[in-house]
Parts: sequence; structure tokens; C-alpha cells
Amino acid sequence: MNRPILDDSAVHPAIRARISDHHRTVIQQVQAAIAVHPVVVVGMAGNPFVSKARNALTLAGVSHEYMAFGSYLSQWRLRNALKMWTGWPTFPMVFVRGKLVGGADDLRRLLDSGEFQSMLSS
Repeated sequence: MNRPILDDSAVHPAIRARISDHHRTVIQQVQAAIAVHPVVVVGMAGNPFVSKARNALTLAGVSHEYMAFGSYLSQWRLRNALKMWTGWPTFPMVFVRGKLVGGADDLRRLLDSGEFQSMLSS
């Protein structure tokens, strides 16, 4: 996968550090969680798709780590940093064994097909 991102050569040296450190801690929090937990759901309060994903996991008997970053009215900058990091445009972001598998509908397809269980047991 080759996602377009502004090349370092197109960024003035005086601001490169500021760009690379922008909301680094929130990304490190998620990286730490996906390194330790087999299933991680990254979401936000009040989003019905986050609830849909978490409920699907619960009904399937799958424990998961949930990381909430604000609501529609708060912490949008942190969520935007996560979107920029992953390239995924919406919440939730579901990770299985360190891989981003998508959102609630993508998770549902993986659960229904049995692929989710294969990913989890590998």
C-alpha cells in the first residue's frame, strides 16, 4: 500500500520536528495497546458504530481493549491525529493482532466469514 503523504523535502526544516511530534503521545498509546492486546477498539463516546463493534465482539465472546478519545465535542484533534496516522477516515478503528481491520461493518464481515477467528488464533 502506498499512501500519498507530503515528502520531507517539501517541508521546511524549521517545522519538521513540530510536525513529527504532533500528537505523538496519542499514537504511542494506541501502538502500545495493539502491541499488548489481541483486539483493540479505538473509538469515541456517542458514536453508534463504536458501540456496534464492541457489541459484536462481546456477543462473539471476544474480550477487547477499548480506547476512547473524547466525544463529538471534545478531543477531535487527537482523533484527527489517529486518522492521519492510520489513514482510516472513521471510528471505530479495530485492530486484530496489530493489524487495522477497519470499522464496525468490516469487523462484522470478518466475524461472519470466520476470518476474524483465524486472525485471532494465528
